[in-house]
Amino acid sequence: MGAHTKKIDRFFLISVSLLTVGGFIIFLSASLGLLAQNNSSFEATALKQAISLVLGIIAFFVCSKLPYTWIRKSALFIFIGAIVINLLLFIPAFSHLHGGATRWLSIGSISFQPSELLKIGFIIYLAAWIYFAKDKIKTIKFGLMPYLVIVAILSLLLLAQSDTDTLVVIAGTGLVMLIIAGVPLRHMAIAGCIMAILVAGVIYTRPYAMKRVQTFFNKSADTQGAGYQINQSLIAIGSGQITGRGFGQSIQKFGYLPQPTDDSIFAVAGEEFGFIGTLLLLLLYLAFATSVFRIGNRSPDIFGSLVAIGIAILIITESFMNIAAMLGLIPLSGMPLLFISHGGTALIITLMAAGIIANISKHSR
Repeated sequence: MGAHTKKIDRFFLISVSLLTVGGFIIFLSASLGLLAQNNSSFEATALKQAISLVLGIIAFFVCSKLPYTWIRKSALFIFIGAIVINLLLFIPAFSHLHGGATRWLSIGSISFQPSELLKIGFIIYLAAWIYFAKDKIKTIKFGLMPYLVIVAILSLLLLAQSDTDTLVVIAGTGLVMLIIAGVPLRHMAIAGCIMAILVAGVIYTRPYAMKRVQTFFNKSADTQGAGYQINQSLIAIGSGQITGRGFGQSIQKFGYLPQPTDDSIFAVAGEEFGFIGTLLLLLLYLAFATSVFRIGNRSPDIFGSLVAIGIAILIITESFMNIAAMLGLIPLSGMPLLFISHGGTALIITLMAAGIIANISKHSR
């Protein structure tokens, strides 16, 4: 039987299915908190997420059937296309201000966050570059320098959107991909130091970022202001105890937790399903990562391996940053809990990325 006739890895497909279905159920429960505002808000939000879920499933199957070599050969065009779409944010007619940041494109009644495309475009292009450079990737000219140039371009785009978190996740994912490809650790240490200096500079010069860090170190300083969200989150998670209040029984989502369907959705899950439920959720993410790493190890070439592993690192890093922030382990990040949080763009792109992994799994050795 030829490699091209293989089916999608079963373990991977099960983990994605459980995360997608379970995530939508958690979302529906969290969105009940919108009833404290009005019924139409709940209905509109639930409908939007349901539509995004359907589109995401379609994207999954389309990407799982794309010619494998086409993805690699089109990597540069995919990346440039993602950059061009992000540049539209600088055109007032298309950009949409939300939450004090310009991260959304609005075309008619449709709005989406173009930085989500940038993440996948970056991973595909960097993997294709490493495939092209082969052993030369270990040199500064073909390894470290191209990476720094790409990250510099993305820094201009993302910092202009006040999206430091996405920049950190993309840059960190790229570093791991280069390390896997065999780039010397001393080169990566240089890149890491440059990124650390850049992030420190952003925190120091941007009040919203500095406020997050200050709140992280002193959560009780302003419980009705900057520290309100993290304190309400900890109350919700703590009240869930071992087994939780039960599905739909969260109290904090009704007017206490800010953004119960977005940044704070893990807190709602913690209150309703308790320690056992959230532990199962974490294990589900780890099962997803394990299945993808296995697919990456069996990929027919370094391109497929790095795309699969890069996407897994991206999804797990973002999701665990959200969880860690809700537990007060890191400053609030604004990262979504992928597969679960409200956000049509993130859900569609996440399932699209999963479709690319499924594609790679069908060509595994």
